[in-house]
Amino acid sequence: MNQRDPHHLLENAGRRRFLAAGSVTVSFSLLPGALLAATKQAATESAQPIGTDAAAASRPGNLKGTPMLDAWIRIDEQGRITVFTGKVELGTGIKTGFIQIAAEELAVKPEAITMITADTERTPNEGYTAGSHSTSDSGTAILHAAAQVRALLVAEAATKLGVDAATLKVADGFISAPDGRKMSYGEAVSGVNLHQEAQSSSPLTDPKNYKVIGQPMRRVDIPGKVTGAASYVQDLRLPGMAHGRVVRPPSYGAKLLKVDSAAVEKMPGVIKVVRDGNYLAVVAEDEWQAIVAMRALAAAAAWEETAVLPAPDKVYDTLLKLPAQEVHSGQRTGAAAPAARTLQARFTKPYLAHASIGPSCAVAHLDQDKMTVWTHAQGVYPLRGGLAELLSMPADRIHCIHVEGSGCYGHNSADDVAADAVLMARAVPGRPVRVQLMREQEFTWEPFGPAMVTEVKAALDENNTVVDWQYEIWSNSHNQRIENAGRLMPAQHLATPFTPAPPKPIPMPEGGADRNSLPLYNFANFNVQLHFLPDMPIRQSAHRGLGAFMNVFSIETFMDELAHAAGVDPVEFRLKHLDDPRARDVIQLTAEKFGWGPKRPRQRNKGVGFAFAKYKNLMTYLAMAVEITLTPETGGIRIDRVVAAGDCGQIVNPDGVRNQLEGGILQAASWALFEEVRHDERRIRSFDWSTYPIMRFSEVPRNVEVHLINRPGERFLGTGEATQGPTPAALGNAIFDATGRRLRSLPLAAGGRLREFRST
Repeated sequence: MNQRDPHHLLENAGRRRFLAAGSVTVSFSLLPGALLAATKQAATESAQPIGTDAAAASRPGNLKGTPMLDAWIRIDEQGRITVFTGKVELGTGIKTGFIQIAAEELAVKPEAITMITADTERTPNEGYTAGSHSTSDSGTAILHAAAQVRALLVAEAATKLGVDAATLKVADGFISAPDGRKMSYGEAVSGVNLHQEAQSSSPLTDPKNYKVIGQPMRRVDIPGKVTGAASYVQDLRLPGMAHGRVVRPPSYGAKLLKVDSAAVEKMPGVIKVVRDGNYLAVVAEDEWQAIVAMRALAAAAAWEETAVLPAPDKVYDTLLKLPAQEVHSGQRTGAAAPAARTLQARFTKPYLAHASIGPSCAVAHLDQDKMTVWTHAQGVYPLRGGLAELLSMPADRIHCIHVEGSGCYGHNSADDVAADAVLMARAVPGRPVRVQLMREQEFTWEPFGPAMVTEVKAALDENNTVVDWQYEIWSNSHNQRIENAGRLMPAQHLATPFTPAPPKPIPMPEGGADRNSLPLYNFANFNVQLHFLPDMPIRQSAHRGLGAFMNVFSIETFMDELAHAAGVDPVEFRLKHLDDPRARDVIQLTAEKFGWGPKRPRQRNKGVGFAFAKYKNLMTYLAMAVEITLTPETGGIRIDRVVAAGDCGQIVNPDGVRNQLEGGILQAASWALFEEVRHDERRIRSFDWSTYPIMRFSEVPRNVEVHLINRPGERFLGTGEATQGPTPAALGNAIFDATGRRLRSLPLAAGGRLREFRST
């Protein structure tokens, strides 16, 4: 194994590898005769061309884009199984879940599976790990690929053993005949060319017989992280590795007028000062030498600043005045009773940082004419495309390998620092260069989650039924991921700068700014309009949940407001307006487990709140109830209890699902209560944890309960972002319940906003 392989350096040094001569993947017809014929034909024929568009569209999950099964499953002649995914492990536990999926359909123990994640020379191109698509898309592909592999191995074993395939049984990597003879997967696959396209349907295991899927399994990525083993790209150390640090401009668009680098070049350990236009960096022998040199270089640089940012108290006015591209997100029209009363409100959300606990890091190595990059970016293939354009290199000469980094659930500085690393590696060819951002650079230069304004107007009839709903959104782009080199921030600072691809809205039903803006409720009439703002006064891109965080906050806060105006219990009001039985199930389960009811005793300075959403109206159903205690004298808020219920279809690992939902609740609560990017009219002023406060350990909810509804055999629904929208709404509704005052601007508790809020 190559000593620079991160799977060797950061994971089990004994990682098993498949033999190139015997590695295979399979495809088959579900008809036994056709299956055997396909197997025999595959032994003498090369890979078949990818099928028609109709055939591709019918394949499950990401088999649509990557139909060849040896892209997903390989087995060598010793029976060793390797499974591949183009998705990355972000701390979500998908690596463990995918192992469970493959193990179930291949009828082996999970420890028999070696899982390889995103690598541009080894795994399928699955774009970005984003939008809660990993299990629903990649997991589904692995599920079907593994089932087809198993069936074809059984068919081949039947031929070799001279028995009917229907009489064979599989367990632990062996295929057994009724007479006691058995054959290993390695023996069954030997000598057969199975490089074939996936079929549209698969002989999936009956969920009633699941032994691995649906069971808790300890995550494979956790032991190293909790014992201090090398687990992250920040831990990567390569032979002969140098260390780089970048000098970022003080503000957007700043021009480097001059820099006296002569003294820095003579500093101990300095290998090279890199300057290209407004791009400035230094490479040194060790990390501390690089940091000292970077600070000296920054002090020697003179900049001209021209940035004009919105005044902090004028951000929302600015958004409302920017030129807009009008996007009609959706509507429904129907007969309804006359409106008896109408309510309306405006909601606002500030810029939010990803605030990764560890600053972004990458390692790059230019060896002759090939650039290798170890990165924690969420899309290794899109990153490779951007780097290829940046370096004017063929894409096939750039190898991007994902290695875990500090999590962000969105577009933080991981891609940018990879660009820094390749620019520095190009300047010192032959030596790997590790680049890590400083804390203040991570904060001030990352793409933030966009600020937003929403307005809602709704009408109730005499029976307190919503008969009309009008909703508007003002927002910049929620996706400036790497579509071209210009979206890599360092590329914009070069003497010949690259121009970012223009922002564009993400179409529904996924949506970007308008994600989750269409009400799931059975309103007879609704209309949703997005005022998409291409001009971005502050750098921004994808942030966990995109627009769903704000839209669900707005919708669910206003549903609570309508319920109180109608004099109806908020849970009853929601159920009255919901037809989807799965939505009703999670709401009723949450209410039951929480003990929700109009007769609960009221306590001074305490409040309860409720919220619900189906993420993207496509994925996990999630309902939530919270209980809070306020301290009016200090403006403090304590989250006493959170109860949530989720329905994500077929559960792979219940512990993993709970981890995702619990973690999402904590993160979204931190956003909702405390987080806001600070800036003035020239610079970003959030540069550390004091200027960008997040939830502290003392502010974590006292108790979080997550209840799951498992639906065996149903399709996988993504859970990664299901809690982001309901959390702020439930908290805001609880504050109203405690005080009688409705807060519609986030963050809810920053700057002592709750001080002197007295209990009603």
